[in-house]
Amino acid sequence: MSKILIVDDEIRIREVIKEYAVLYGHEVKEASDGLQAIEMIKDEDFDVVILDIMMPNLDGFVACKKIKAIKKVPVIMLSARQEEFDKLMGFELGIDDYVTKPFSPKELMARIKAVTERFKGDTNVKLQFEGLVVDTEGVNVYVDQEKIHITPKEYELLVYMIKNKNTAISRDRLLEEVWNYDYFGDDRTVDTHVKMLRKNLGKYRKFIVTVRGMGYKFEV
Repeated sequence: MSKILIVDDEIRIREVIKEYAVLYGHEVKEASDGLQAIEMIKDEDFDVVILDIMMPNLDGFVACKKIKAIKKVPVIMLSARQEEFDKLMGFELGIDDYVTKPFSPKELMARIKAVTERFKGDTNVKLQFEGLVVDTEGVNVYVDQEKIHITPKEYELLVYMIKNKNTAISRDRLLEEVWNYDYFGDDRTVDTHVKMLRKNLGKYRKFIVTVRGMGYKFEV
């Protein structure tokens, strides 16, 4: 069971999602706009946030950025628009999945399960490579004992690559596994996050190796 925050200005959409979520055994809270959602995030812990893009007062993009800055919580973005730009913008902000309206409630429940399981990952594990330490219980990364600040998506990317260390991983596979985004033809999302991750890792960027014409691997 997960604790879900549904953020949408359309009551009908919230009611449909809530009905199915409760049926699947989840606990549900609702917010009618981004500002209300942010206040709720400050006071409560949620396993996943379902966030609409087009809302009054504060749109989903801005709300997502603020939510991710407050807590490490997976976000599934809802949108009536299918534009490629919206998807890329969302993933750049660190969303974990993107669902277009109209959507299948059953499919949304499956995506909630996949996102929360992937986000929780392994617990009570510290992954260490020289002075680079990834604490999967605290969801923190340390470089030479100094905690570094990376985005939730950079963290997921790093952990996924570590778990598949010494294996070349294509950009398409990274998009599918880390972003849960079946998208082919534009590598900017992956490349941008790898660039930011390398910068944050400092001298330990050496572990992230470019595989020419394919993608990347965490090589030790």
